[in-house]
Amino acid sequence: MNIYPKQQLESIKSETFAYLIVEEADHILTLTLNRERKKNALHPQLVNEIAYAMQYAYEAEDIWMIVFKAKGNVFCAGADLKAMAGFIEENDSTIPKPKEDILIGELFNNIHMPTIAMVTGDVYAGGFFFLAGASIVLAKDDVKFGLPEVKRGLYPFQVMQALLQVMPERKVIDWCIRGYNLPVKEAETFGLVTEVCTATNIETRTKEICEELKQNSPSAIRNGLKAYRHIRPSGAEHAYLYDMFQQTIASADGQEGLQAFREKRKPIWTGV
Repeated sequence: MNIYPKQQLESIKSETFAYLIVEEADHILTLTLNRERKKNALHPQLVNEIAYAMQYAYEAEDIWMIVFKAKGNVFCAGADLKAMAGFIEENDSTIPKPKEDILIGELFNNIHMPTIAMVTGDVYAGGFFFLAGASIVLAKDDVKFGLPEVKRGLYPFQVMQALLQVMPERKVIDWCIRGYNLPVKEAETFGLVTEVCTATNIETRTKEICEELKQNSPSAIRNGLKAYRHIRPSGAEHAYLYDMFQQTIASADGQEGLQAFREKRKPIWTGV
């Protein structure tokens, strides 16, 4: 990872994170999405903060794994569409600006250490980058998984690519073009979830798995995951898929879908 100069990472403990809680202890970096009021939607500054913390973990020899959590009953609702339209809310983050554009799907391809997603809330759209990119996914037994983009005139281009790395192709396409909610047990069957937990044991299971990982060689794991990223099919590039998303959101159907969603009505599609 090379999004921030190394000297900028040295001040992480004195920086202010607006949307992310960062905790480091006993070889684990825990990153908690902290934008509960907006359903932890991926605001550009939140993405920046995640990338900064992940590169810090990548550079720090004493960090062996990352755990992702989220505040509230929605783990992540995907992209912040208002922010994408230019409505950027002010925040007090002091995290430096990246020297290149951040594609969140690529962050997980380059981290080369175990990442654990502890999913205690619903996941929609771009929130699946965390699940598809993680090494291990523990999910509470009542969470909902949804890909509603096509119902709003959009399509989950980058998410589709990420899901294709962990789920059967036909199931991914079916989910993307129909836009339904996938039950958590079905998500486990198709490989998106490693283990389904209850509300009372998910925290314990996360700690148990972290302790198990600590018994193994961090360098062997790092080299193994680096090799895995090298040999697996990479699929289409995220930059191309992001451009396709921009084209779709700018289409007449894309604009109609977003307008209908805001007005809480059924969209009128024209096919253009």
